[in-house]
Amino acid sequence: MKTLYDKLWDDHVVYNFDDGTSLIYIDRHLIHEVTSAQAFEGLKLANRKLWRLNTNLAVPDHNVPTKNREVIDDPVSKIQLETLDKNCKETGITKFEIFDQRQGIVHVIGPEQGASLPGMTIVCGDSHTSTNGALGALAFGIGTSDVEHVLATQCLVLKKDKNMLININGEMGDGISAKDVVLNIIGKIGTAGATGYAIEFSGNVIRSLSIESRMTICNMSIEAGSRVGLISVDETTLDYVEGRPYTPRNNEWEHAVDLWRELKSDNGVDFDKVIEVDAKLIEPQVTWGTSPEMVISVNEKIPDPTEIDDAIKREGFVNALNYMNLKPGMRFDEIKIDKVFIGSCTNSRIEDLRIAAQTIQGKNVSKNIKLAMVVPGSGLVKKQAEKEGLDKIFIDSGFEWRDPGCSMCLGMNPDQLQSGERCASTSNRNFEGRQGPGGRTHLASPSMTAAAAIAGHFVDIREFK
Repeated sequence: MKTLYDKLWDDHVVYNFDDGTSLIYIDRHLIHEVTSAQAFEGLKLANRKLWRLNTNLAVPDHNVPTKNREVIDDPVSKIQLETLDKNCKETGITKFEIFDQRQGIVHVIGPEQGASLPGMTIVCGDSHTSTNGALGALAFGIGTSDVEHVLATQCLVLKKDKNMLININGEMGDGISAKDVVLNIIGKIGTAGATGYAIEFSGNVIRSLSIESRMTICNMSIEAGSRVGLISVDETTLDYVEGRPYTPRNNEWEHAVDLWRELKSDNGVDFDKVIEVDAKLIEPQVTWGTSPEMVISVNEKIPDPTEIDDAIKREGFVNALNYMNLKPGMRFDEIKIDKVFIGSCTNSRIEDLRIAAQTIQGKNVSKNIKLAMVVPGSGLVKKQAEKEGLDKIFIDSGFEWRDPGCSMCLGMNPDQLQSGERCASTSNRNFEGRQGPGGRTHLASPSMTAAAAIAGHFVDIREFK
């Protein structure tokens, strides 16, 4: 009997080495501008060519301005974007250009285009490649040297991880989303809790979620310590991938579906570690510190480090409180927000934008908010949102409606926090300076973040009117 991870791994083993590592074949290589430049340079210096051209798909995302993108002012962003363009033209790799409607965040466009499919091994020089595991794919981030290795050989030398199962069962309460579920899990097991494991998410809650919500959960597997987040294939998966541009057609589709239906863990298979989560106990989550594991329910008070026995953890809490300029015992409604960001590879899909728009409709952004922005995950997400009139809801409420890109998720483009500014964000990381040097980030769901924009501070979405 095998787990889903076992099946995907075994299907892609080219060779097993005596030291316990294996040569693994890579089906899809997603490329963006940040981690590819040195890899392409390495190929040139070694006079190597791409092993397979059509397995690669490139898109700029991290450095792309989300407004006024006709001119790239930042010199670092400009050279990274120009270098990607040059490398793709020289090698013939398909690249979605900045003004192409298909352009967007790499972890959004892969599934959206059907370039990411069930049963694939998928890599990208970005840790949140785990997002694609929601489709029943073995997807993970790789470093620059590995990017070069995949370009040159279409393979990677890897050591197999252990298997972890996270079962999420029960009924989610009103206002609770996939983001709350995954933040709650990270809070329980910590950011190193799944180190050395491939996580499979299962249970009736997972089965009830859309693919977009499943992507949110798999996206943040890396914040739980794992490179890999997996969800088995079901009818929801097949409905999502059918008919997309890169998806198989006709007889190939039927054959693929027959294979994909087997992408699930065998009944009774043993996992190395099993974690049970009761969805009924999950409340709206907000991070307070400088790590995703520093997270509590919105109605809880900021923790007191003096109550923590572990000296290292206590010191971490003290440092986090100092950086975030918070005091133990404070409530979230006491903490004023400066900026609001709805976007990122975690929460920028059409489902996320619909939820946020529903939350703010007919309301106005609080006067203490300097900037509230919505950044769709791709040009196609933006087009769909505008077709549904979501853009008008955001603009009428006082939000900026932007072009697609990574934006304020990370400090690599014009959308940055100033030192000391506090942001309610739907992104995935909140460490020091993540959204800009000295910036302070609170992670939450789209509905919670949208409500914070209206109130000027976090509120319990279950009581928000």
